[in-house]
Amino acid sequence: MRVCGTKLCNQFGTPIQLRGMSTHGIQWYSQCVTHASVAALASDWHADVLRISMYVQEDGYETDPRRFTDLVTRYVDLASAAGMYAIVDWHMLTPGDPNRNLSKAKAFFTEVASRYAGKPNVLYEVANEPNGVSWPAIKSYHEQIIPVIRAKDPQAVVLLGTRAWSSLGVSDGASESEIIASPVSASNIMYTFHFYAASHGANYLTALSRAADRIPVFVTEFGTQTASGDGGNDFSTSQRYIDLMADKKISWTNWNYSDDHRSGAVFKPGTCGAGRFTDSASLKPAGAWIRERIRPAGQGLNAAPRPAAQPNGLPAWVNVSQARK
Repeated sequence: MRVCGTKLCNQFGTPIQLRGMSTHGIQWYSQCVTHASVAALASDWHADVLRISMYVQEDGYETDPRRFTDLVTRYVDLASAAGMYAIVDWHMLTPGDPNRNLSKAKAFFTEVASRYAGKPNVLYEVANEPNGVSWPAIKSYHEQIIPVIRAKDPQAVVLLGTRAWSSLGVSDGASESEIIASPVSASNIMYTFHFYAASHGANYLTALSRAADRIPVFVTEFGTQTASGDGGNDFSTSQRYIDLMADKKISWTNWNYSDDHRSGAVFKPGTCGAGRFTDSASLKPAGAWIRERIRPAGQGLNAAPRPAAQPNGLPAWVNVSQARK
């Protein structure tokens, strides 16, 4: 898999779209990322990709780097064994300047990229939501982290956080134009865009549509609710985003695959502890809605089983083709 032009492409150069889920913070909801839950995401939901959200602060990585690195690699291995792509998400949020965690990021990505060198189903998201910081500062961080990954895994796709909570600057009144005027100097990269449909309406949708024609974009986080990840679902606006992303082959992961009490979590509270990951009654409204949009078109509840993983742990279709052409 590689970036070709403004698209994510398979090994034949055909644009593809990945659809899947993001975990919640693994420091809080590790019980929702198990062999059973990942298998359900792959075989019942028919997801292509799992985003593994490792917070840096907020009781995350900085409290115990060894423990959290081991958790991430365990979850990458689970996703790989289930035949999915895995996004390693360096979930920086507070502080909003990614440079504040630069040394930690270098240590983490050196180890993880060494472990997964040459594994085409592993992508690296190096800054979740930069905020309160300029694009030049964010760009400087990216241009210091990318070589760390490239030294270990030269062909990996790297996903780059953007200004104003990865809104391409829209939440600060800017746009993708500042990225186009001063792009990150690297290849095989994509810029991230996050949205929450009940908070981010027409101007964000328009910005995503315009940006996707100009730069490679991957929507690594979105919800049908407000930007708090809670509140009522705006399924109408969400569907407009889903349709746009399908039309432009924009890959996406939805927030979030957990049983948190907020409306953005797909499962009702208690689901993860009980292990009821394939029970439709365990899904909140947003969970039922997004599951049907992850599943292959026209298959719905009768979707066929996913192909098994190869003996090397990579998705069976990595070296063949990609279903979402």
